[in-house]
Parts: sequence; structure tokens; C-alpha cells
Amino acid sequence: MAVEQPLATGPGDQTRIHDIGYRSYDGPRLGRAYARRSLYAQSLRGAYGLGRSAKSKVLPMLLFVVMCVPAAIMVAVAVATKAKDLPVDYTRYAIIMQAVISLYVASQAPQSVSRDLRFKTVPLYFSRPIETADYVRAKFAALASALFLLTATPLLVLYVGALLAKLDFADQTKGFGQGLVSVALLSLLFAGIGLVVASVTPRRGFGIAAVIAVLTISYGAVSVVQGIAYAQDSTGAIAWLGLFSPTTLIDGVQSAFLGATSAFPGGDGPSDAQGAIYVLVTLGLIAASYGLLLRRYRKVGL
Repeated sequence: MAVEQPLATGPGDQTRIHDIGYRSYDGPRLGRAYARRSLYAQSLRGAYGLGRSAKSKVLPMLLFVVMCVPAAIMVAVAVATKAKDLPVDYTRYAIIMQAVISLYVASQAPQSVSRDLRFKTVPLYFSRPIETADYVRAKFAALASALFLLTATPLLVLYVGALLAKLDFADQTKGFGQGLVSVALLSLLFAGIGLVVASVTPRRGFGIAAVIAVLTISYGAVSVVQGIAYAQDSTGAIAWLGLFSPTTLIDGVQSAFLGATSAFPGGDGPSDAQGAIYVLVTLGLIAASYGLLLRRYRKVGL
């Protein structure tokens, strides 16, 4: 109970000392695991604008709809024409829609980390029972989960539509499973790269431009150089050039090991040996992204 004690220092002085009765907290302490889960849930919700202003919901929800609409149209066409197969393989869908995925990463990766850097709230996180690794894992997992939701939902629409069209259950289930593996790997890779790039600057606009440059421009540049190599009959170089773009990395992995048709010029993906290198490079980039984020936030949290 607050106690008010007058303090008379002179005639007419109305100064008061208030004892507001601070007490120690003796309730349950939920610890690091709870803090990590809460940060993950908050970051995942924020990736789709939930719990934020209406304006913040427009772009992520719009991109989600843009990802799903082509899948719904393909399903409608397949059902109406009684087609024997879907017009696009499950593993190809994310490659076709890579521009939308890259735009989503560019918009949400800076939102996830840039505001904490700009308003210098990162040290406040670490003043609680949460460590640098907890913060990085929560942010990484949240953006990867948001990306998986963005990329896996259209595949689910295709799969349900294929079953409604009475296409072969075994073939569609196998293709759907391969597609899920592909987009899971893509989500981890794009989330890691996006967060690393966005964490370099506290300015969201710069972060968006940098992520777009790394994901979209690199894909366009590699595709152009691959096309030139194919036109000059230097087909041996096409697979190696695919190592220099995140999207072509995923394309190479799924064409080598998931039975996907490659988007490389000529349709020839990497060989099994080259595919193994693609897998190692992809996993190495994911691990390196996590390591760079840890290093970055250990410095910020000091």
C-alpha cells in the first residue's frame, strides 16, 4: 500500500515522497524456453502482419493470395478438362513463383530484425533470461516457418485438387512429398540469407533492396549466363553456374535427387556427383547464415 509522507523544506513547499511499496516477484518463472517460444510465435505472427496495423497485413496477405491463385486455377483447369496430370509438377511450382517468394522475404526479413536494430531493443531482449542463440533461433525458425507456409499451401491446393480430379493417388502423393521436401529446404535457405542481409542495416528500405538484389538479381544473372553458355554449346558449365544463386541451388538439388525437371537451359540438371555438391553448398549456406547471425547479434547485444 502506498504511503504518502510530506516533506517540508520550506514555507509553501508541496514536495512529497511516495513509498509505492515495490515487492519482489515470487510467482512462477517460465525461463528461457518460454521466452524463446514467445519470441518465435510473435515473430511468426508478425511475418503475416498479425497483431500489427492493417497496413502491415496488406503485402504479406496479398503475396500469400498471389502464391495460391495460380495453383487454384491449375486445379480448376485440370478438373474441368479431366486432365490426366497437373500442368505443373509440385517441385516446379516454387521455382516458377520465385519472384513472389523473393519479394516476400525482402519485405518480411527486415521487418523481423531491422526494427530491433533501429530502436536498439536487442540488448533489452538479452537482459531477460534469453541468450543470443535463443533470439537467433526464434527469428530464423519464425521466418522459415512463414516461408514454408507460403510455399507449401499452394502445393496442398494442387494436391487436393489432383485428388478431386481423380488423378493417380500414388503418383500425386509422391510428387506432393517431393515438393514439400523442396520447399522446406528453400524456406531454410531463403530465410537464412534474408535475415543475414537484413541484419546488416537497421534501415528497412536498404534491407529490402539488398535482399531483392541477392535473391532476385542473382537468379536473373545466373539464368542469363547459363543461357549464354547453352547458346555457345558450353553445356558443361551450366550446372556449375547454378551454384551462384539460391534459386538455382534449390533447382539443382531437386532435379538431382527429387526427380524434378530442371529449369536450366536444355533441361539438363546437375549429375548425381554435382548434385551432392549442390546439397553440401545449400546446407553450408544455411549453417553459415545461422553462424553469421549469431556473430552479428553477439556484437549488437554487448
